Amino acid sequence: MSEINLLDLYPRANRNVDSRADAVPEDIAIAKKFGQEYFDGTRNQGYGGYRYDGRWKPIVKRFKDHYQLSDDARILDIGAAKGFMLHDFSELMPKADIVGVEISDYAIANAMPSVQSRIRQGNAKELPFNDNSFDLVIAINTIHNLDEKECFQAVKEIERVGRHGKFITVDAYNDDDEKERMFKWNLTAQTIMSVNGWTSFFNEANYNGDYYWFIP
Repeated sequence: MSEINLLDLYPRANRNVDSRADAVPEDIAIAKKFGQEYFDGTRNQGYGGYRYDGRWKPIVKRFKDHYQLSDDARILDIGAAKGFMLHDFSELMPKADIVGVEISDYAIANAMPSVQSRIRQGNAKELPFNDNSFDLVIAINTIHNLDEKECFQAVKEIERVGRHGKFITVDAYNDDDEKERMFKWNLTAQTIMSVNGWTSFFNEANYNGDYYWFIP
């Protein structure tokens, strides 16, 4: 288990963290439904428009190289959303078995046609796959949307279905200033811990994969 930033080539957004300070409980409740408003509504309720722009291309290449994936590897993306990363994986590795799990019916219905059939509706806390099914399991900014008990189950599920590479990114903070910014920005995460808290959490779940943090 190691802390490693495999998203270092992802464009760093110039976020105005205070922009969500006006989000009211109604906005947060809508965001947590992960419907149209979350993906294609306002910034107070989610992404403010979630559209493909190819930004995952260098990331999927980074994953392939780091985990030394074979061309026919089996890869699972938990929280696949509209399938942007799945699409880029399928272009880079056309012989690979690329699978996504997504909780949002809206995201699946509006997924990229190239990978829509590869995305299954499901929850990270109970993955519908056999043990050791995947060469790489990825969960980027997903499992923290579960409460702590279910999040713990999700970590154990990722460990169960992954036979080689595993990579998780979650909301975290190092100090009080980062914690304050996180809670201003966050809409959907139910489990947010310090970096040290998450590391202990992963250890307790017997997670042997890699991890990194989202810190706005």
